[in-house]
Amino acid sequence: MLVYVFVSIIAYFIGSISFSVIFSRKFAGFDVRDKGSKNAGATNVLRTVGKKVAALTLVCDILKGILAVVIAIIASKIWTNVNAQTLNYLAGFFAILGHTFPIFFEFRGGKGVATALGVLITLNWKIGLICLIFALIIIAFTKMVSVGSILSAILFPILTVFMGNIEFPTIIISIFITLLVIFNHRENLKRLKTGTENKLSFKK
Repeated sequence: MLVYVFVSIIAYFIGSISFSVIFSRKFAGFDVRDKGSKNAGATNVLRTVGKKVAALTLVCDILKGILAVVIAIIASKIWTNVNAQTLNYLAGFFAILGHTFPIFFEFRGGKGVATALGVLITLNWKIGLICLIFALIIIAFTKMVSVGSILSAILFPILTVFMGNIEFPTIIISIFITLLVIFNHRENLKRLKTGTENKLSFKK
C-alpha cells in the first residue's frame, strides 16, 4: 500500500512543475497565468509568448507524464507484490492532477492535456497514438484545441476497455483521468455553448 502512496506523491510533485509559468517568466518576463486565457498551458504560451517557447513547454509537459509513469514502472519491478497496471495508471492520474493543481505554483495550473498525452503514450502507445491523431483531426477541422482535447479524453477510457487485458481498477482510474481533463475545460465548455470559444491561429 505504501508503494502506491509513495509513487502517487512523486507523480504529483513531478506534475506540479509548471513549465509554462517557469518559461514565460524567464523568456517573456511575465506569468502566463496573467495573460491571454490565464491558463498555465502550452496553448496560452503560444498565444502570449510565441511558438518556440510554446513548443518547449509542450515537450516538457509531455515528458512530465512520461517520467511519472516510468517511475511507476520501475517501482513495480522493484516491489513485485504490487499491481503494476494500477500503479502505472495511478501515477498518470496524479501527474495530471499535479499539473492542474501544482503545489509549487499556488495550485493554479493548466488543463493537463500535454501531460495526459505523455501518460497515455507511456501506458499504452497504441492508445496514446490513436488519441493524439484523433485530437489533431478534430483540431484541424474546428481550429479549437479544447474540442480536440475533450473528445480525445472521452475516447481514452473507451479504448482502454477494448484494447488489451485491462482490470477494473484501471478502468476506474482512466475514467477519473477523463473527468479531470473535462473538469479542467469547464470554462471552454461554457464558451463553446455560447459560441465564443477561442480558435487556434499560427499566423502570429
